[in-house]
Amino acid sequence: MVKFPEYKKTNYPEVGKEIRAFWEENNIFSKTITDRADAPSFTFFEGPPSANGTPGIHHVMARAVKDIFCRYKTQKGFQVKRKGGWDTHGLPVELQVEKELGITKDDIGKKISIADYNKKCKAAVMKFKSEWDELTRQIGYWVDLESPYMTFDTNYIESIWYLLKKLYEKDLLYKGYTVQPFSPAAGTGLSSHELNQPGTYQNIKDTSVVAQFKVKPSQRSAFLFDKENEDVRILAWTTTPWTLPSNCALAIGDKIQYVKIATFNPYTYQAVSVILAKELINNFFSEKANRIKLNVYQAGDKLIPWKLISEFTGKDLLEIRYEQLMPYVTNELLNENGFRVISGDFVSTEDGTGVVHTASVFGADDFRISQKNNVPAVMVLDDQGIEVPLVDRKGCFVAEVTDFAGKYVREEYYSDAVRKDSKFKSTDVLIAIKLKKENLAFKVEKYEHSYPHCWRTDKPILYYPLDSWFIKTTALKSRLVDLNNTINWKPKSTGKGRFGNWLENLVDWNLSRSRYWGTPLPIWVTIDKSEKKCIGSIAELRTEVDQAVTAGLMSESLPENLDLHRPFVDEIILISPSGQPMYREPDLIDVWFDSGAMPYAQWHYPFENQNLFKSNYPANFIAEGIDQTRGWFFTLHAISSLLYDNVAFKNVIANGLVLDKNGNKMSKRLGNAVNPFEVIEKYGPDATRWYMISNANPWDNLKFDVKGILDVQRRFFGTLSNTYSFFALYANLDAFNFKEIGLAFAEKTESDLWIISRLNSIAREVDRYYDDYEPTKAARAIQSFTVNDLSNWYVRLNRKRFWIGDYNSNKEGAYQTLYTCLHTIAQLMAPIAPFYAEKLFLDLNSVTKLSKNDSVHLEHFPLINEAAIDTELEARMRLAQLASSLVHSLRKKQKIKVRQPLSKILIPVLSQTDKSRLKKVEDLIINETNVKTIDYLEDDTGILIKKIKPNFRTLGIKFGPKLKSITPKINILNQEDIAQFESNGSLSIEVEGEIIELKLTDVEINSQDIPGWLVASEDGLTVALDINLTDALKKEGLSRDLVNRIQNLRKDQNLEVKDKIDILYTTQNKLVREAMEVHQESIQQETQAKTILFNTNLPNGISVDIDGTEIIIQLNVITYEK
Repeated sequence: MVKFPEYKKTNYPEVGKEIRAFWEENNIFSKTITDRADAPSFTFFEGPPSANGTPGIHHVMARAVKDIFCRYKTQKGFQVKRKGGWDTHGLPVELQVEKELGITKDDIGKKISIADYNKKCKAAVMKFKSEWDELTRQIGYWVDLESPYMTFDTNYIESIWYLLKKLYEKDLLYKGYTVQPFSPAAGTGLSSHELNQPGTYQNIKDTSVVAQFKVKPSQRSAFLFDKENEDVRILAWTTTPWTLPSNCALAIGDKIQYVKIATFNPYTYQAVSVILAKELINNFFSEKANRIKLNVYQAGDKLIPWKLISEFTGKDLLEIRYEQLMPYVTNELLNENGFRVISGDFVSTEDGTGVVHTASVFGADDFRISQKNNVPAVMVLDDQGIEVPLVDRKGCFVAEVTDFAGKYVREEYYSDAVRKDSKFKSTDVLIAIKLKKENLAFKVEKYEHSYPHCWRTDKPILYYPLDSWFIKTTALKSRLVDLNNTINWKPKSTGKGRFGNWLENLVDWNLSRSRYWGTPLPIWVTIDKSEKKCIGSIAELRTEVDQAVTAGLMSESLPENLDLHRPFVDEIILISPSGQPMYREPDLIDVWFDSGAMPYAQWHYPFENQNLFKSNYPANFIAEGIDQTRGWFFTLHAISSLLYDNVAFKNVIANGLVLDKNGNKMSKRLGNAVNPFEVIEKYGPDATRWYMISNANPWDNLKFDVKGILDVQRRFFGTLSNTYSFFALYANLDAFNFKEIGLAFAEKTESDLWIISRLNSIAREVDRYYDDYEPTKAARAIQSFTVNDLSNWYVRLNRKRFWIGDYNSNKEGAYQTLYTCLHTIAQLMAPIAPFYAEKLFLDLNSVTKLSKNDSVHLEHFPLINEAAIDTELEARMRLAQLASSLVHSLRKKQKIKVRQPLSKILIPVLSQTDKSRLKKVEDLIINETNVKTIDYLEDDTGILIKKIKPNFRTLGIKFGPKLKSITPKINILNQEDIAQFESNGSLSIEVEGEIIELKLTDVEINSQDIPGWLVASEDGLTVALDINLTDALKKEGLSRDLVNRIQNLRKDQNLEVKDKIDILYTTQNKLVREAMEVHQESIQQETQAKTILFNTNLPNGISVDIDGTEIIIQLNVITYEK
């Protein structure tokens, strides 16, 4: 006879390994796709990770979220293809290779060829692929690892070129010279979405300088001079002193009020008249110093006197000329059109002086207003005769800035060793020192502010002038916004807020990257830039090269095994329509375009798989970290919107961060990073996944603590395992195999009908949660049903049906009911805990063979039997559970054991419906709570005093800022209001001129204890427990304790259930003797005792303790009966 497998203790890590082997041996993942070949498609896009680093614990969370909905949709009858992928280009790989080779970007092409360098990158990119694949398999994330897409693959790049040509043809690809974010540490420009990755803006302390720009006397500036040879200076503040040698203009606000103040320079003590915004006077001058006369000032005085001389508008200052502050580089054009006051629409009086120092090559706003006002930039010529800024691309001053030539403009670019030198001074500090000495600085101080850093090197960026290719995303900004509004974002706040706001403030996408390992930009241009070609396929490139061969520009046609990477594409010369040679633009493209192109490039669309692409686009579902709102989510959305006027994905989960247990970001440097392999090995994949999903919504930050996994193992998996073990033990004893016909529906016990009703209700609820991408709610619903309804209620109330009596239809019905519940739980939990669900399913099905499927993951989601759902039965059983739970909580509070009977429960009823329901489950509550009677109060006024307070969590979510107005309205509710609220289940109040409806879940109602009673409330139900103990109640409680101790002694002596005994005992406690005498019959019946005798001579007696009272008990086994 085949039996249900029985286990003494479940080893969860071993379950993971065992089931993984079963899946691999039986090709279960493959079958989930092939068995649904004719089913409708559900499309999931895998966001490609980079395999040049090891996976972390947060990847377990991210991959579990993806896996859940792919498994669920398979259960719902869809075919779910999920192709794996790898992000193989970009900075992370290049920086790693440079570090390993001990080189910098400048060494490429010199110390190592571009071909060899890229070969190293290609090898390095898959360095940790085996670890990623192993973690993927260990956690049960089903995704195609055998034929993943690779962004470095030639076919993949060809599809990218196709997309770029479509953009080019739509006039959405253009080249522009602008000031852009630039990372000297990485040697490349950055896009706006890269600059907005989490953690890129960091608070740092910089040296700030208020510089003094000397006004040139002229007819235009005459109103500023009150006397001959007066030293008049315009004050301008900067947190980047290194940009001052490149100053070309000063920007003011036309309508801002400015003042001229006579004072003294705090460093040189020289008399000076300074100009700044009127609103900012107090930031520089004290009222006390204003009372000191200018002519009494002595050099070095702490208080520097000042006097307001005149007032004027910004418009009055326009076109005033000033002397170049740091004249390292100048020329006739600069002297003619530079170093003047211009209008800036961005100038404010929030900080600084109300005057903005403008260095056109180092700020986007600076660049814009300088061009608008025809102000030339401060530039030098490089060795090729090309104009370049005073700072090179390494972040160092050029030779022309003689005092600081070769110095890094940001101290973070220096090595740690250099910065730790006691003599080290940053370039900004050196500039500030020079300005102070030369009477060019009015104020120097440290200033803390938020500054952007490179997302890969973690070094500060510069804003730098670059020739770059852009995608004109702003041309269709409103369409991107409209399409985004059709996407189901989880949470909605990310779609509307973080992502939506990002789209509203969109700038054109900087596509160019000045690197070596990546997808080359497929644009060829003539030397004079007058003719351009964008290549969209390999076939097109071959045709163009053949024409170049004919024209003598190329020696041979393209090889068959063409590599589209540098340097090979750089060597291709094409011919223009006018017969001119054309050379490829040297840039690579943004690596985020690579990943954003995956919906098309993974299938080599449009060159292959056109039908496959069309049936799998757009994606039904994607999920990645919150950081991808400015990364992959954006590039997917932008490419799809611009080219296909469609969304790339319909549903998206933006995962939160996985932090350490204290809420800190994990990092190897801090020593708080968690090794996912160690966690899986120790706790198993199911408990880890269940913990991460049930603990917090995927989009909320998770404070990861292994104690939480242990709690999940104990509370959920332990309870479920014990329930299965209970079933298997008695099912095997009775040879249950589900072949018998159970009780007819009408003959089933109320508890069977109830649990089956709850099972169908919970299956419907879980189905709804999965369908709405709410895995946390699904997990919690499954866990609550398993622990509270099935184990703690149904099994506990029905356990005697399984172990007592002959095998009959009633017993068969109990087995069938419990089997059905366990089988359905396996199906419901399978998306979240795939290994354990499989184990449970296989163990159950090994005997019954009710399912013809090889795996729970080939099963369909449980069908809901609406006819079996009895909401009225569930409602009254819920009251029984709730009342019992409240009584147990009161017993625990007072430390009164459940074995101790109590006199009565008092339950105020809010309606006749509730009273009727409670009456029907009254016996059940009495048995569960061990009380004698239940009394019902139809009017608790004057007996129970209740308190009400807001549930800030639910109210905050529902009403937001109105919470402040709602709180006092709740706090003033009187006893009558509270009673009405509880009776109706809702309450309408007026807040800020609007009527809003409160639910009982929006408040917390508690009752005060009354003398001799304990009171508790929850979900609108209140119970009062009489805790007065009579001698009779105490004796009955003692008798139950005695039964417990005797049963423990039977167990210790290894007695069989059928063994009869005589009980001998002795005690000094009179109440214990009386309890033995009064309850002798029931004690004998419960313990299989023939007699109970008091005897002071017990040589084999064992001492037991009941609440500090000693009792000596001796059990004599009766070996035969006469």
